[in-house]
Amino acid sequence: MAIISIPGAVVEQPLNHEKQSYTPALISLGVLYFMMGLITCLNDTLVPFFKSGFTLSYAESSLVQFYFFLTYGIMSIPAGKIVERIGYKNGMVLGFSVAAFGASLFFPASVYHQYSLFLAALFILAIGIVLLQVAANPYVTILGPARTASSRLTLVQGLGSVGTTVAPILGSYFILSRLGESQASSEAVRYPYLGIAAMLLLIAFVVYRLKLPVLKTGSSLTPGIELQEVKSLFAFRNLNFGMVAIFMYVGAEVSIGTFLTNYISDTLSINIKDANWFVAFYWGSMVIGRLIGAFLLKIFKPAYVLSSCAGVAIALIIISITSTGQLAVWSMIMVGLFNSVMFATIFSLSVNGLGSYTTRASGILSTAIVGGAVISYSQGFMKDQSTWQIAFIIPMLCYVYILFFGMNGYKSKYSTEN
Repeated sequence: MAIISIPGAVVEQPLNHEKQSYTPALISLGVLYFMMGLITCLNDTLVPFFKSGFTLSYAESSLVQFYFFLTYGIMSIPAGKIVERIGYKNGMVLGFSVAAFGASLFFPASVYHQYSLFLAALFILAIGIVLLQVAANPYVTILGPARTASSRLTLVQGLGSVGTTVAPILGSYFILSRLGESQASSEAVRYPYLGIAAMLLLIAFVVYRLKLPVLKTGSSLTPGIELQEVKSLFAFRNLNFGMVAIFMYVGAEVSIGTFLTNYISDTLSINIKDANWFVAFYWGSMVIGRLIGAFLLKIFKPAYVLSSCAGVAIALIIISITSTGQLAVWSMIMVGLFNSVMFATIFSLSVNGLGSYTTRASGILSTAIVGGAVISYSQGFMKDQSTWQIAFIIPMLCYVYILFFGMNGYKSKYSTEN
C-alpha cells in the first residue's frame, strides 16, 4: 500500500519527551494506519463481488480501483493545502469523518443495488484516506525523540500492512461467502461498511480529544541545492523519471492485487471465496519484505536493492504466466514480497538532492499514485480482450520501467546517490 509522505512539517510548540508520553497518540495513529490498509485492500474483495453481482466485464469491475485511486491524482495537492490551512490534527479528524461518510454511503447504494452509487461512495471514502495520509505522517515523526522517528514510522506503516493482510480474510468471510446472493442484492457489503464507518467516527472522536502538539509546515531541511541554481522543479532528472516510476509501481501493485482472486480462481478451478484467501499472502508477504528490506538497505545501495527487486518481480510474473497450477499461483503471490520496499525507495531516490524543492516534489509524486487507477483498468480491459497471460504483461512492463529507474533513471547531477 502506497503511503503519502509530506516532508517539511515542524513543531510549533516544543515537546518535552521526558515529561510527556505520547503512547496513546501513537496507538491511535497505529489504528489509523491499520484502517487505511484494511479499507484500501478491501477493494480487492469488492472487485470480484461486484463483477458477479452486477454481471460486469473485468474492465467495468476494475472501476472500483479506478475511482478510488483517481482521488490521489485529484486530491493529493489540494489535501496538502487543506491540511496546511486547518492544521494536521484537524486534518486527521476531517479525514476520518469524510471516510466514514463515504463508508456509510454503502448502505443506500446496497439498498438501491446501484453500481454507480458504490463508485461514488468509494470516491468519497478515498478523499478521506488521502486527507488522513497527508496529515498523519508528520505526527508520527515528532511524537518522540528524533533519533527514533524512522522506527516509529516503520512501525505504524507495518500496522498498515497488517490491515492489508487481514482485509482479504475478512472480505472472504463477510462478503464473498454471500456471493450467491449478490445477483439479487448487494446486502453483503452493507453491514461490514457500516461497521467501518462507525469505527472511523470513533477514532475521529478519540483523535479530536487527544492532546497533540501543534505543527506547522516549514521549508524542507533536506540537504541539496539552493533555489537559485534551478529555475524549474522539473529540471531534476531523477524527479521526472521518479514520477513515472511511482505511477508504474502503484499501478502494478494494485492491478495484481485487484485481479489476483479471479486469476487464482481460474488457474486452480476453485470458487471465488476460497481464491480470495490467497490474496492475504500477497499483501502479507510485504510485511516480511519490509523487515528484510530494512536490513538490506543498510548494506546495499537503495538503487541496487530496487533494481534487484524489480528484476525478480519480472521473473516471477514470467514464471507465473508460462506455467500452470500451484506454481503459477504462488509465483504471482510472491511478487508481493519484492514489492515491499519499492515505493519508499523510489520516493527517496526521486527527491534526493532536491533541497528546498522537496516538499513540492512530494506533493507531485503523491499524485502519481493515480497509476493504481489507470494500470488496473488497462489490465482489466486487456483481460476482456484476451487471456490472463496477455493481461499480466501490463504490470510486468511496469516493473521493466522500475528496473530502468533503479539502474539509470534515479541518476541526476544534483543527486547524492550517483
